[in-house]
Amino acid sequence: MDETARKTTRPRRVPRLPTEDRLTRQALHYLDRYASSAANLRRVLERKVLKACQAHDKDPADYAALLDAVIAKCERSGVVNDMAYAEAKLASARRKGESRSRLSARLASKGVDRTLIDQVLEADDTPEQETARIFARRRRLGPYRKSGDRSASRDRDLAAMCRAGFGFGVAKDIIDGDGDDDAEHDTSFQS
Repeated sequence: MDETARKTTRPRRVPRLPTEDRLTRQALHYLDRYASSAANLRRVLERKVLKACQAHDKDPADYAALLDAVIAKCERSGVVNDMAYAEAKLASARRKGESRSRLSARLASKGVDRTLIDQVLEADDTPEQETARIFARRRRLGPYRKSGDRSASRDRDLAAMCRAGFGFGVAKDIIDGDGDDDAEHDTSFQS
């Protein structure tokens, strides 16, 4: 860019101070795009408040009650529901072959309560073996590897399964298995 083009760019817009209406609109806009837990939505809105407060030399703590009101309004209206969020994430994670421990950690990082996580995981009836099989198939590990020599990659495949949160016994069963047991678990081809 030359000097004249650089001078004609617009200056950065200063964020406006938050109001309940403005924060509600921002929360709804965020929730239109992403599923979120209440704690995660609070973090998103806190960042917006912090930016506005830094631009106007205000204290972000002054807006804590406003944040509480917006989060409570979202929860009352049903737009934010931690149980539904956790169940949706569980279903998605199981389809992807994600382990229980990794899912639990991800939900906890999004601010879902530990008792709610345990409740959702307890209601899940998907066996860990099946989830590990999905993971191995997606990553082409063990019996799902394209190359002919599986023994050369066995340790690497086991390590990948263990890093993904599966126990060593489950990982060993899947990696050392023959991959033919998919027919008994896959119901999409049965009549």
